[in-house]
Amino acid sequence: MPHFEMIALDADDTLWHNERLYTQAQSHFVDLLAHYHEPDWIRARLNQTETKNMDHFGYGIKAFALSMIETSVELTEGRISGREIGAIVNLAKEMINARVELLDGVVDAVIQLAAAYPLMIITKGDLLDQERKIDRSGLRDYFIHIEIVTDKTRDIYAQLLARYAIHPGAFVMVGNSLRSDILPVLELGGSAVYIPYLTTWAHEIADLPAPDQPGFYQLETIGGLPALLQQINDSANSENKP
Repeated sequence: MPHFEMIALDADDTLWHNERLYTQAQSHFVDLLAHYHEPDWIRARLNQTETKNMDHFGYGIKAFALSMIETSVELTEGRISGREIGAIVNLAKEMINARVELLDGVVDAVIQLAAAYPLMIITKGDLLDQERKIDRSGLRDYFIHIEIVTDKTRDIYAQLLARYAIHPGAFVMVGNSLRSDILPVLELGGSAVYIPYLTTWAHEIADLPAPDQPGFYQLETIGGLPALLQQINDSANSENKP
């Protein structure tokens, strides 16, 4: 019998590339305002605005676009032109319409996992944008549940586990964000597999759990996930033998 009742995977930067779209858009945004301020100051102010606006706009490309517009108005003291605002809107549209590029090893790993466990996607962000990316990824049929949430906190994970009648000890969350994918699940008594991405949004940075933290695992790539879960499963079954 499988030790785990549900394997949940984050989407952005766990299944497909995402953060680099924001990095590229931010570079274009900085170039757009370069004749007003220094690049580092523009980036810092944009990050401050994003953080401030999370409670208002949540996460995702639309929230990012609104924060860019607000930042541009503030940094230019209202002098930014309609043409420049239009350029920011176009940046957001390019991000929304960008091709979904899966990370290396994702397809094989998801196929192997789906053959052994029930799978779920838990991702946060704009509903329409996340649904589009899931459809474009070609992976939807491998997941029995898809949850697009406003944030990933201990309370939200607890609500999801209660909804699907999953015991925390039989739940695994896999993702690239310590703050959103790993720490809240460990607090609930679940297991979490941390797979770092190339870059991490400043808001998602957190300290690693202690090396002896029960339920915490780390991999370099998603390709090692099926073998890791099998190893954990075999170990648990061995311990349960009389």
